[in-house]
Amino acid sequence: MYTGGCFCGAVQYEAEAPVLNSTWCHCSMCRRLCGAPSVAWFSVPRSQFRYVRGKPATFHSSAGVTREFCATCGTQLTFADARTPQEIDITTCSLENPEALPPQDHTFADNRLHWEAVCDDLPRYRGTRGDGALESA
Repeated sequence: MYTGGCFCGAVQYEAEAPVLNSTWCHCSMCRRLCGAPSVAWFSVPRSQFRYVRGKPATFHSSAGVTREFCATCGTQLTFADARTPQEIDITTCSLENPEALPPQDHTFADNRLHWEAVCDDLPRYRGTRGDGALESA
């Protein structure tokens, strides 16, 4: 069981294994919405995720994409894509123990800011995993 929530505690969630993916996302939308050079996410089956306190606000960042966040403190919590309705992505650092799920790859690596150093040998994908791998570091 993975537990987490927003910074102020108004919204909390539980997610159960299996974890489907754990990634660093370098896309421009994640950067702008989270105010960070890249964002760590993990994915679980939608049926294995639930809110246990509060209700998040929603934002449609692009066609078919819903992002949930705390309306009080602004913490970005989830990403859901209508093309993959059976899974949900959750911000890794909203976990109570983010050390439990280190990223296993980089997505949208072609969009990485040139000044953000990537100092690991994890697989790198140009866009999504299905878009093709880049060279390892």
